[in-house]
Amino acid sequence: MHIVIVRAWLPDRPGALGQVASRIGAVRGDVCAIEILEQGAGTVIDELVVRLPSPDLVDLMVAEVAAVDGVSVEHVRSVKGEFADPDLAALAEVASQAETAPDDRPDHLVAAVSRLTGADWVVLCSRHRVVASIGNAPASDWVWALHDGSTHLGSDTDGSGDDVSVVVGTDLVLMASRPGRPFHSRERSRIELMARIAGALMPSGATGDIVSAASLG
Repeated sequence: MHIVIVRAWLPDRPGALGQVASRIGAVRGDVCAIEILEQGAGTVIDELVVRLPSPDLVDLMVAEVAAVDGVSVEHVRSVKGEFADPDLAALAEVASQAETAPDDRPDHLVAAVSRLTGADWVVLCSRHRVVASIGNAPASDWVWALHDGSTHLGSDTDGSGDDVSVVVGTDLVLMASRPGRPFHSRERSRIELMARIAGALMPSGATGDIVSAASLG
């Protein structure tokens, strides 16, 4: 059995999701989970977890879904092992954060965001240094310059983009980047809420409290 996650844009009308599910069923696919990532302006962005008998059917399934009127496929990715519900996975990461030694919590937070989002890189930094990072993360001055620029322009925290950042207290920024696979509003909310809890668990003076979130990209 091959499991894939299909991210698709659907018209916000009765029956659209049913049509998509029917097309998936036509190629012997089974929709086993659905998450609404964003909704508005007559469009819904859904992630569907689909079980297929063979990976050879992925391209055919994508073509079938895209053939539904008004539907477009943003991204398809394979799942290694069993699928984990995103909300339960985030809750498990927060519980693990609480059980982690205080000095190791910055590294744990960065790793948790990386696991949950599949980001190319994740970084937690002050204006002067990187506190923790995964992947080919940029320098702290670049992160803060991007953050300050987005704050100056008044970025919409519910917007979609390849980057997401969360401000931690007054001295740290957590940023993640995922080129080609935008962060949508539900994902951004999940990251912000997880970071708020993680921030409260950080050692005193290391991060402070989460005070705001800004979307970039």
